Amino acid sequence: MQHSRWMTAGLRALLLANVLIVTACAPESQPPLTVADTGATAKGDLRVPTDYRDTYQYLGTWAVADEKVAGSKEMHIVYASPGAAAGHRANGKFADGTTLVKEVFEATTGPMTTGTVSHTKTLKGWFVMVKDSKNSHPDNKLWGDGWGWAWFDQGAPTKTTSTDYKVDCLTCHEPAKATDWTYVDGYPVLKK
Repeated sequence: MQHSRWMTAGLRALLLANVLIVTACAPESQPPLTVADTGATAKGDLRVPTDYRDTYQYLGTWAVADEKVAGSKEMHIVYASPGAAAGHRANGKFADGTTLVKEVFEATTGPMTTGTVSHTKTLKGWFVMVKDSKNSHPDNKLWGDGWGWAWFDQGAPTKTTSTDYKVDCLTCHEPAKATDWTYVDGYPVLKK
């Protein structure tokens, strides 16, 4: 039990350090997004935005616990399009066109000099959300409830495997309905 507490405290410290480093270097305001910047085509086809790691702001990391062994089974690293965090801090909402990209990694856990640590191992894929309060794509089953939604397997950033957001995406986001379907509590850079 004590070992588990130390590992949890160590992971929290590591994640906080990453947040502080990345947010200190991240741009706060950028020009408005174009359709191409959001990762969506005019008809609503989604893709993983190119160069998001260089141009988007890091929001936070989620460590998904492994139920069978100590440590994490997945790491979810989330980025937001330029200006999204500043806009959310200003009014508590993501503006239309805001794009969120979540990298989903298989995690591995093992000993390091600082103790037992979980870290990313293999990219499994990406989850992309594009804010759309105007319901711009009513005939596209990947759009609704104020967002465009899509999962992309590793190696295929332009071809979603999602077919219907209500079946493929919404069930995981149901607990975050009150915060516009996003888990904002895990993103310290959104706090004032």
